[in-house]
Amino acid sequence: MNLSRLRSPTAVLVAGCMILCIGFGVRSGFGLFLQPMSLDNQWGREVFSFAMAIQNLLWGIMGPFAGGIADRHGTGRVVAFCGVAYVLGLIAMAFTSTPFGLQVSSGFLIGLALSGSTFATVLAVIMRVTPLEKRSTAMGIATAAGSFGQFTVLPFTQYMITHFDWHVALFALAGFAALIVPLAWFTSGKGAPQQGPQQSLGEALREAMREKGFHLLFWGYFVCGFHIAMLSVHLPSYVVDKGLTPQQGMTALALIGLFNMIGSFSAGWLGGRFSKKYLLSAIYTIRAVLILILISFPLTPATLYFFAAGIGLLWLGTVPLTNGLVAQIFGVRYAAMLGGVVFFGHQIGSFIGVWLAGWLYDHTGSYQMAFVTSIGLGVFAAIVNLPVNEMPLAQRKAVPAAT
Repeated sequence: MNLSRLRSPTAVLVAGCMILCIGFGVRSGFGLFLQPMSLDNQWGREVFSFAMAIQNLLWGIMGPFAGGIADRHGTGRVVAFCGVAYVLGLIAMAFTSTPFGLQVSSGFLIGLALSGSTFATVLAVIMRVTPLEKRSTAMGIATAAGSFGQFTVLPFTQYMITHFDWHVALFALAGFAALIVPLAWFTSGKGAPQQGPQQSLGEALREAMREKGFHLLFWGYFVCGFHIAMLSVHLPSYVVDKGLTPQQGMTALALIGLFNMIGSFSAGWLGGRFSKKYLLSAIYTIRAVLILILISFPLTPATLYFFAAGIGLLWLGTVPLTNGLVAQIFGVRYAAMLGGVVFFGHQIGSFIGVWLAGWLYDHTGSYQMAFVTSIGLGVFAAIVNLPVNEMPLAQRKAVPAAT
């Protein structure tokens, strides 16, 4: 058998899509565990929220390191290791009965797992093997696969919680996450050979840190993380607080995943044809408008599902655009590491968003202030992406030299 064919661009894309489908499908259902775990263990909502905040923050902190190891020593090893950590974290989460145990299992172990088995590392290996003219579309397809996991795994998770209990649901999800380990083989390989002057990993990072657009993308991604983490964890509980059912909350998250398959693919396709920074600004603007609509009208199933469909179209559309801009500006050699650094901004936002919403709820009895903050941040992100210079650094250097 010709092993090189098993690592063709198509094979890598399919395997990467499956890894993202599993990783994000499992993670997207954590919000469904907030109420049953909190009730059984007599916790306030801040306990669960803080553990999820740790997960998001550690995911962000470890992302650049996971990306750097993948760039230097191979992506497959990193993905396989993180797949094992994912399984261990879910099993430990099923046995936990203390806040500290929840912080170690869902916070530390699963945060570590997500750092090397999600977008920064997986999209980087897909970008390296995909021709330039197809790269943005391929990233859109891979991002959509994460949403397909959300759409398919969420109903399964809710079914297991409802018909068995949350412990059994976590064991079932651990079995699903174990599939990441064999799939990691298809992502094996190091960063692409560099063309032109050789550059070390440290030099690439220092060069990026001197570029204003790198910082602007970092803070724009911060807002994306705030939105997604807050809604993923707290939307089901917000729905129940407003008089709807847990099933309707789960359906809303599933609809987000369904419509994001369209949105992510469309964002990737559009990013290959139009300015990525303007597309990002439009996404954040429309998100702010949709959140305003959600809190301005009585929450009915129709209002909820309209919001879910709209926010789903924009849910992960920022990912192929932001990662695409990083690769477009700085090249693909250290795309996993640089993408991981920018994604750290996303996870700082995730940490603050998921924790702050829980804290505000416990202290005010409402999610209103959390949603108002989300609207303001959406406007901020729409503005901060506009000054990004999309021209590749290599071209900027070549222009003065040619002159």
